[in-house]
Amino acid sequence: MKLLNYTTTYFAVILIFLLGLWALIFYFEILDEIYDSMDDGLDNQKMLIIRQAKEDPSILSKNAFEDGNYIITPTTPQHSRSFTDAYRDTLMFMENEDEYEPVRLLESVFQQNGQYYKIKVVTSMVEEDDLRKELFFSLIWLYLGLILTILVLNNVLQKKAWKPFYKLLHQLEKFSIEKDSKIKFETTKIEEFKLLNERVDRLLKKTVESYKSQKEFIENASHELQTPLAISINKLELMAENANLPPAQMEELGTVLHSLERLTRLNRSLLLLSRIENRQFEAKENIAWNDLVKQIITEFDDFAEHQQVKISLTEEAHIEHTGNKDLAGILVSNLLKNAIFHTPSGTAVEVKISAKGIEFKNPGSSPLEKSKIFSRFKGGEKEDSTGLGLAISKAIVEKMNMDLTYNYTSQNHIFTIFF
Repeated sequence: MKLLNYTTTYFAVILIFLLGLWALIFYFEILDEIYDSMDDGLDNQKMLIIRQAKEDPSILSKNAFEDGNYIITPTTPQHSRSFTDAYRDTLMFMENEDEYEPVRLLESVFQQNGQYYKIKVVTSMVEEDDLRKELFFSLIWLYLGLILTILVLNNVLQKKAWKPFYKLLHQLEKFSIEKDSKIKFETTKIEEFKLLNERVDRLLKKTVESYKSQKEFIENASHELQTPLAISINKLELMAENANLPPAQMEELGTVLHSLERLTRLNRSLLLLSRIENRQFEAKENIAWNDLVKQIITEFDDFAEHQQVKISLTEEAHIEHTGNKDLAGILVSNLLKNAIFHTPSGTAVEVKISAKGIEFKNPGSSPLEKSKIFSRFKGGEKEDSTGLGLAISKAIVEKMNMDLTYNYTSQNHIFTIFF
């Protein structure tokens, strides 16, 4: 759109420039016509005066403009031979106006009865001067009117021409792949927009189909994996309870059970991450984060006690934020569990709610690698960890228009949710 705006504006500027040039040329052509008309009049007056001088030689001695619009003075033959008629603008004092007025002056020479005379004929330019001013301002107003007309038409035509495009953009902004909303394309005669509508419609249909297929695959895969995993775990637990196995085999059986349970948790985490990224948690409500944090801390009391870790909560502000409450609970649970899980026994996890956000702090011997901290399966996790907790947390804050950061200061890991 910007490119087309620049292009149309460029042509509009060129058109305005050409109109201005035309107005200027027209103005000077009119001035030439005015001067030609005045000069023809002066030339005609000169001929009449010369004819009158042949009939009345007394006017040959008229050498002042007081009683007429011409003067005649004797001159030499040498001056007359090299002299050509000259027209020029000058000022003359007008007694009736008591001021100098612009006049057009013609100087010429003629011969009568063997004598040479110079004649000067003048005509007032007051009316012509007023005419020039009127013409100049008329052209200025005409030029400004043309500029305004071009700009208005250009703007109106652009809006009309680009209406289908902007309507399509507006609908694309509101389009939701989860709701499978339909887009109504504007009827247009512009071939480029027709082609754009066809391509967008085809692309959206393919995208919706791919999304539905992916969603169904994830749900089916998760369901199909959970069932055999649950059956396998149940059978192994029954075998462990009823079978008379040697200690070494019981230990192997326990290892298998532990791996299957970890695989179950991993399957659930992957399903949750996919659902978050596919925006399947769209319901929004006002969340009282202080109450939510307190509730989750209470739920983790037993786990923290088992890990021999103390949880301390500091409230400096009351935070409310719109979002999905289920996702908010998963976010706080993941960060709190991560802090407890990686905290040495006999130490404490500090949770602080301030105006800037919610902070989770736990002691640690060395900093984590920031470039990988929120990656999936980043490696180095504890045996019971799926390696997806922080990746899920990062996905949640991005979907809820928040931010999650990690810092390491004073031998402490600090994860902060910024609202």
